[in-house]
Amino acid sequence: MPTALTVRGLDEDLVRRLKLRAARHGRSMEAECRDILRQALANEPQDFRALASSLRQSLADRAHRPAGEVMAGVRAETWAALPGTAPEGGGA
Repeated sequence: MPTALTVRGLDEDLVRRLKLRAARHGRSMEAECRDILRQALANEPQDFRALASSLRQSLADRAHRPAGEVMAGVRAETWAALPGTAPEGGGA
């Protein structure tokens, strides 16, 4: 079932450009708005599962390390950058 959408607060220049674009494409402003929205959202995942799947695919070829391992490295670098300090449990 079609749903109505009202957009308030558009500045005059935006409305003018929308009218011109609609005229160039030979359609109403309403039809032009529908097409703009359709195009803008065409590649958006429609739900969480689709988004998660897309993210997994984009990260599939990357090497992964456990978070604890990454954080241990960050802590060691932080301590090493502070003069005269040593990490807890480490000598010196």
